Amino acid sequence: MFTLDRTRLGIKNKTKCVPLSVNAGKMPPKSASKKEKPLWWNCEKCQTYLPTGDLGKHQTDACANVAGLNGYVDSNAAYHSRKVELGNLAVYEEVKLCTEAQRYNLVLLPVSVIRRLKLMLGDYVAIKLTAGNIQLGTIVRTLWPVDDRHGAKVFLEALDEFDLTSVSDLRATVTTIGGSCLEDAEEIFLRLDDPSQAKLFKKNGKFLLGTLKHQLLGSVVLSNNPLSLNVCNKRFKFRIDHTVTVENDLPAQLNKMNLNERMFIVLKCTKLTLLDDGNEAERGHQNRMYNLRYIGGLDQTIVELKELLDLAFGTETNATSTGGPISRGILLSGVSGVGKTMLVNALAVHYRCHVVRLNCSEVFSKFYGESEANVSRHFAEVFEVYPKPAMVIVEELHNLCPKSTATDIVKRISQHFLNLLDSLHGNLRGNRTVVIGTTDNVDNVNGLLRRGGRMDYEFELPVPDAIAREAILERILQRSEQKVRQEDVRAVARVTHGYVGADLENLVSKAASTAKAIDGASLLAALQHVKASAMREIMIECPNVRWSDIGGQEELKLKLRQIIDWPIHHPEVFERLGIKPPRGLLMFGPPGCSKTMIAKAIATESRLNFLSIKGSELFSMWVGESERAVRDLFRRARQVAPSIIFFDEIDAIGGERTAESGSSVKERVLAQLLTEMDGVSVLKDVRIVAATNRPDLIDRALMRPGRLDRIVYVRLPNEAAREEIFRIKLKSIPTSDSVDIGQLVRRTAGCSGSEIEAICQEAALKGLESSFDVQTIEWQHFEHALGVVRPRTSPDLLRLYDEYLKQHQ
Repeated sequence: MFTLDRTRLGIKNKTKCVPLSVNAGKMPPKSASKKEKPLWWNCEKCQTYLPTGDLGKHQTDACANVAGLNGYVDSNAAYHSRKVELGNLAVYEEVKLCTEAQRYNLVLLPVSVIRRLKLMLGDYVAIKLTAGNIQLGTIVRTLWPVDDRHGAKVFLEALDEFDLTSVSDLRATVTTIGGSCLEDAEEIFLRLDDPSQAKLFKKNGKFLLGTLKHQLLGSVVLSNNPLSLNVCNKRFKFRIDHTVTVENDLPAQLNKMNLNERMFIVLKCTKLTLLDDGNEAERGHQNRMYNLRYIGGLDQTIVELKELLDLAFGTETNATSTGGPISRGILLSGVSGVGKTMLVNALAVHYRCHVVRLNCSEVFSKFYGESEANVSRHFAEVFEVYPKPAMVIVEELHNLCPKSTATDIVKRISQHFLNLLDSLHGNLRGNRTVVIGTTDNVDNVNGLLRRGGRMDYEFELPVPDAIAREAILERILQRSEQKVRQEDVRAVARVTHGYVGADLENLVSKAASTAKAIDGASLLAALQHVKASAMREIMIECPNVRWSDIGGQEELKLKLRQIIDWPIHHPEVFERLGIKPPRGLLMFGPPGCSKTMIAKAIATESRLNFLSIKGSELFSMWVGESERAVRDLFRRARQVAPSIIFFDEIDAIGGERTAESGSSVKERVLAQLLTEMDGVSVLKDVRIVAATNRPDLIDRALMRPGRLDRIVYVRLPNEAAREEIFRIKLKSIPTSDSVDIGQLVRRTAGCSGSEIEAICQEAALKGLESSFDVQTIEWQHFEHALGVVRPRTSPDLLRLYDEYLKQHQ
C-alpha cells in the first residue's frame, strides 16, 4: 500500500560508529548499519504525500481523516500544514547568509515537499492562512528549501499583514502561482490605516517609504492585504489603494482588473506613493490639468513629439522606424505662458514614465565639484529605474547651459551636462531615457547643446493665433465643465490678440469668479482685467486713440481700413479672390497732420497690437547690436501677431543709400530692415506703417511691392476737417457764445491739426492769465491765440509732396 520515496534531497545514510578508545582490547562490533527511516511516504490509494510520523494514523483511518494530518500534499499538488512556525529564520543553516530583508520575503518548506510540488528555489507560492474556521487571507512568498528533519511545517519570518495576537491554531495551504497571475508594479498607491500618522510622513515620508520598499523589494504584494512597517519601535500599517502596472496589453489589463485579488511584484523601479484626501484631490487636479486631451492649439506639435517619444521609449513597433539613431534630447522654446511646462507634464502622464526634474536653481553650489555631483545624482536616478522609461525635465535650460560661459563654474556645469547627455547614447540603461529642456529664448542656450546627437529636435511653441485661441478656450471650458456657445467662444478668440494659454486660463477663471454661469458676455467683461502676458513681456504700447478723436480725413480712414483692417478680419475674402494683402503703408505729409495719431487709431479700432519705434531706439555703438535690435523687433511682432509696427520718421533709418556712404551703421540697419520686411522669414499678420515728412529721402528699396507698397498723402486739413477738429478740441474747453467756430475755421487756412490744437490751448492759457476763477474762454482770447500761432508749413514743402505723389501714383 505504501511506497518509500527515495528521492529525498540532502539526506545521507548514517552508520553508527564507536570511538576506538572505547573498544580497545575488545572484538570489533558487527557491521550493523541500519537504513535510515524515511521521513515522507506516498499513499498510492489516495495519492496523499504525508510524513512518516502520521503513517500509522493514516492507515488506521483508512485515508479518511486527511485534514487531521500534521502536513500533507494532496492530489491537486497543494501542501497543507497544521503547524506554521513564525520567528527568526536565521537559526536555520539554509538561510544564515540571507539578509534580514531577504528572510522577510521567504517561506521555508521541506525539501521533499518542494520536489513533490515540482518547484525550485526562488519560485513564488501562495500561502492561504486559516485559524480554525476563520479565513485570515493569502500571502505570497519566495520558496526556499529546508531539511526534512525539521518536520512538516511552514516556516515564515513574520506575518505583519495580519494581527495574530489572539490566534492559536494557525494553518497554511501552499499552492503554486502561474506566471500570468503576477503583474509588474510601476507605482503602488498606499493609504495609512491610522490617519493620525500622516503628520510623521510630512517630514519623514520619503525615508519611511524607502525603508518599506527596501523591505518589499523582490516580493509580491496582494491588493487585498495590508502592508506593515516597524521603524523606531513604531508600527505603520498601510493598505493598497490602487496600483499602476507596466502591462501594455489593454485586454489583459481589463481581465486582471476583474480579479478580486491581484498580485504585484515590487521591482527596483517600482514607486511607492502615499495618498491622503488632500493629495488625492491634488492628484485629480493634476490629471485634469496635465492631459493631452485638454491642450489646444498644439495638435501637430503633440503628434510629432509622440512619434519621437515612441521611438525613444521603445514603444514604436514600426520596424522601419528603428534603423537610425534615436534622439534623446528635445528642446521646447516659446514665451512664458505658452504651454511648455503643461505640454511636458502631459506627455509624462500620458507615457506613465519616471520623471526626474532638474531644477537649475538647486544645482549650483559654492563648493567645488558639488554642482556637478548634483547633476549626476539626477541622471543616476534615471539609470536606477531602468528598464522603466524615464524623462528628465530641465526647466529654463538657458540657466544651466547658457550661451555665455564667462565664469568657471558655468563652464564646468555646461560641459558636465553635455557629457551626461552624450552618455545616454552609449549607456544601456539610458536607452529608454529622454531629456526635454524648455526655454523662453532659444538664442541664449549654449550652441554646443543644440547640435545633432544632443538636443536633436527643437520645437517653437508660438503665441496662438485666433484659430488656436479658439481651440484652447474650448479645451479649458471642457476641462472646467463649462458650456459656452461656439459663436461666443469664437468672438472672444478673435479679440484676444497676444493672449497665450496661461492668459486664456486666467480669463476663464476670472469670468467664472464674477458670474454664476460663464457666457460670452462674462468672458468679454473679464478682458478688462486680464491682459496679454506676451504684450507685457515685450512692453507693447496699447494706444487708446479712436477715429472719433481725429477730425476729417474720411477718405484716408477708409483707405487705411482697406489696407490694414480688412486683411486681418476678413482673410477668407482675400483668399477667395486669390490676392495678397498689402504688406506696408507709408504716410507722408507736413508735420502736425496727425500721422502718428492715425496709426494709433487704426491699431485701436482694428484691435491689433501696436509697436511704435523711433530711429534712435535701434542704433547702438556696439557692432551688431543695431541689427539685432531690428531682428528682435520683428520677432516680437510675430509673437503677438496680428500686430502693427509703426516707424515714426522712417527717413532717419531708411534714408537712401549712396556710393559714398559705405558700410555705416545706418546702411546695415537698413539692410536688416529690408530683409525682415520681405525676406526668407514669413511676416504673417504683421503690417508695417511708416510716417515721414521727407519721403524723397527714403531709399527706393523700401518702396517696392512687398514692403511699403501703399503710399498715402496726409494733407493739411480742409475747411470741413478744420471745423471738426475745432469741435473735438473745444469739447473739453468751456467757451462763451461769442466764440465763432466758423470764423476760426476761415482764419486758420493752411494750419495743421497740431497747430489748431495749439490755438485752442493758447486761448485757454490766455483766459487763465486774467483770473484763476475764469469760467469761459472769450473771443478775445482766441484773437490772441491766432496772432501767436501761425501756419508753419512752407509752400515749397507742399510742392515737393505734390511732385512726389505724381511720381509714385
